[in-house]
Amino acid sequence: MMGDAEQQRATVLREQLAHHNNRYYGDDAPEISDASYDALVRELRDLEAKFPELAAEDSPTATVGSATNSSFAPVVHARPMQSLDNAFDDGDLLSWVERLVKAAPDEQLGFTCEPKVDGLAMSLTYVNGVLVRGATRGDGTTGEDVTANISTLASIPRQLLPAAGEPPAMVEIRGEIYMAQGDFAELNARQAKAGEKIFVNPRNAAAGSLRQKDASVTATRPLSFFAYQLGPSEGAHGPWVPATQREVLDQLLRAGFAVADQVVVVSSAQEVVETCQAFERGRHDLGFDVDGAVVKVNELRLHEMLGSTSRAPRWAIAKKFAPEEQHTLLIDIEVSVGRTGRVTPFAVLQPVFVGGSTVSVATLHNEDQVAAKDVRPGDLVVVRKAGDVIPEVVGPVPGQQQRTNRSAPWAFPPLCPSCRSGLVRTEGESETHCPNASCRAQMIQQICYFASRGALDIEGLGEQRVAQLIDAELVSSVADLYCLTVEQLLTLEGFGELSATSLIEGIARSREQSIHRLVIGLGISELGPAGARVVVRAFPTLEALRQATVDQLSALEGIGPAIAHSVVSYLQTPANVELVERLVQFGVGVTEQTSSDLPQNLLGKAIVVTGAVEGFTRESAEAAILERGGTSPGSVSKKTFCVVVGESPGASKLTKAESLGIPLVEAQKFSVLLESGALPD
Repeated sequence: MMGDAEQQRATVLREQLAHHNNRYYGDDAPEISDASYDALVRELRDLEAKFPELAAEDSPTATVGSATNSSFAPVVHARPMQSLDNAFDDGDLLSWVERLVKAAPDEQLGFTCEPKVDGLAMSLTYVNGVLVRGATRGDGTTGEDVTANISTLASIPRQLLPAAGEPPAMVEIRGEIYMAQGDFAELNARQAKAGEKIFVNPRNAAAGSLRQKDASVTATRPLSFFAYQLGPSEGAHGPWVPATQREVLDQLLRAGFAVADQVVVVSSAQEVVETCQAFERGRHDLGFDVDGAVVKVNELRLHEMLGSTSRAPRWAIAKKFAPEEQHTLLIDIEVSVGRTGRVTPFAVLQPVFVGGSTVSVATLHNEDQVAAKDVRPGDLVVVRKAGDVIPEVVGPVPGQQQRTNRSAPWAFPPLCPSCRSGLVRTEGESETHCPNASCRAQMIQQICYFASRGALDIEGLGEQRVAQLIDAELVSSVADLYCLTVEQLLTLEGFGELSATSLIEGIARSREQSIHRLVIGLGISELGPAGARVVVRAFPTLEALRQATVDQLSALEGIGPAIAHSVVSYLQTPANVELVERLVQFGVGVTEQTSSDLPQNLLGKAIVVTGAVEGFTRESAEAAILERGGTSPGSVSKKTFCVVVGESPGASKLTKAESLGIPLVEAQKFSVLLESGALPD
């Protein structure tokens, strides 16, 4: 039987995964390793499998990527750009093949094995053979229009080659934008010579280069493109209607695209395993970063029969390569201070090349982890990194604990390294905090978080720039940003007329961001992006939110007592009250909620939509409910008014609704529900 602990853990995991999705896909700045992220996904997936009532259509286990960047126009994909399920070992691969054999017992299955390029998924649309649009994957349903940027890439043909035959009236080509390792090294050498930002790895360099607002900057970056899939098409015939994945790649090659030349076609499960193993052994011989191998059913006619889940096709899987490990010297253990005052230990390492890049620092998580791993300055340690930005120290190299000359066990410093305040660790918790709200390190991180893409989206406010503003005593809180002037910035080193004006204009534009982005930017503990949207729907102004009680917030779908207490506590703290009042005076976050002209006949009613509803996307169905005063949570509970059942509904939602006696409404009657606000006959 599911208890409160399981429900709260699922909520925490969803919030963490939503945050890390945004950092990886939206900000191109991941905070944890792929292995750590995958562990969170597996834990949530196991919870949802054990307790089906926890499953939700908007769960990170069922969704792809993250929300789009407001800097680019949105593009709705004709067919969702799904992610891939992962196989972490040979057993997972064999189990996947067994499932396919059971699903298609009369078929002789063949497979293609392709390198999984570590880059950015891209959709290219050609009309009558001419490139008309390029779009990122985004959240899988809606991506970002980056046509101007991808048009600067020599590896993307402006027109499909005649060798491919008469082109379809419309065809979508899908593939991966990446940066070759040699090009990455040359780019960083140029950046260093010019005194510009050094990129951490090829994937982030590619992502940052592609998503430049100025396409001329993208044109200076050495980006490449591999094509690997034909998407939706109209008027396709002849070679544009291939029978196998191998033929797809051959046709893309004829059309002028580069494709991975390491593709292997096999016909048995054992060959799949052996080929993936060979790919992993040769991963550093390719000239570009890979983080796994992609295995697909070769016969395209079987793809439709095998189908897909809400997140991934059943006819393909990604075999993730094992995280790479190296040994290096642990020089020292230091601590860093985050925006909430959390103080985190990290390892200072003798630089070592691991996972595709040189590593000199690695996370140690918290005081208990350091003690459990028993790593000490001077130790030879195991460092793990799988092409990720954030590596981790696994522990000391086995056997060295017997050394008699090991240093003393590391102890957490008693004072904050930034403000020298006494550090505090609450009994029963694993985290250590700096209690000084005026701590310089905290201020830097708070302002950076406030300005990040997922919050107020103010370009140009990185850590160094924010530290410069604080040290010049121009800002001490996020509200001070709105008092800055061009003249003040021009007195600081590194600012010219253009850069100063650009930053002030970016700060001014942030006033127009929606209120839920402001609530995210405040950085309220426990309250993530999804939770911020929920509370803002119920309390659409800052004043209304400030008057909300713990009971009122706890009653909202997806907001439990812990989050509710955190929100109320934050908004009742005098310093935060003053901060919010100043932001309101500056006009920040007050333009979001426009009143709807539609009748509010669903006011206070929670309506869950599951499956496809004709005439509506998932987003437009939710919007239709919200415009009439209702809410559209992702899961069924006792508070649910009704469940709208479309094509291919979620089985767990139906089961939960039936067990609770929640009314079911056929998709054809959804419009009647919207118009009347009452259950249709």
